[in-house]
Amino acid sequence: MDPVDLALCLAVDVSASVDYDEFGLMLGGYAAAFRDPEIAALCAAGPRRAVAVAMLFWSGAKPGPELAVPWMRVEGEASAAALAEAIDGAPRPSQPGATALGEGMAAGLALLARCPAEAARLVLDVSGDGRHNQGRPPGPVRDIGVAAGITINALAVLNEEPDLLDHYRAEVIGGPGSFAMDCPDYPAFAEAIRQKLKREIGGLLLSRRDGVFTLPS
Repeated sequence: MDPVDLALCLAVDVSASVDYDEFGLMLGGYAAAFRDPEIAALCAAGPRRAVAVAMLFWSGAKPGPELAVPWMRVEGEASAAALAEAIDGAPRPSQPGATALGEGMAAGLALLARCPAEAARLVLDVSGDGRHNQGRPPGPVRDIGVAAGITINALAVLNEEPDLLDHYRAEVIGGPGSFAMDCPDYPAFAEAIRQKLKREIGGLLLSRRDGVFTLPS
């Protein structure tokens, strides 16, 4: 894959607290965002005229996160629409588990490390509706990513835990230009993720990919 301005990993909570209707609203929101001409234009607005995007699903520590959409190059409306189709077609894992937030973040960092394109910025986009309750804690995983020059952002859905945004700010986000947003429920997810992706893809702060990180076993 040719070099890109941004490698963006979308790490999506599919734990037991996310029912099938909510899962549909969440993935539909991601797909709708990439069908938005403004988002597609932002993907092609940088010096390298493209971004790379992948999606993973995370829930419990076992069987662990799984790749939902492999790395795809987005460089305009046609390729953004192809990504949206791939997101729409991603099946939900059959055995949702607990909220192993740190495990999901670790998998996202590893996926970014395997991105087939050289990227000027590396961003992990975490979305979910619950705080960590299984597996490795998110804070140390966040620190590994930040040390490697990765920016970690988060979107908290507050229908289950009204104070989740505070947890994400304290334990999840980090790196150059990092931020956390919230939305009240899943019907509001589509607009929230659209705004979040506009900020992530259009961000001017650069993360350097000049280090190698190793995730603790």
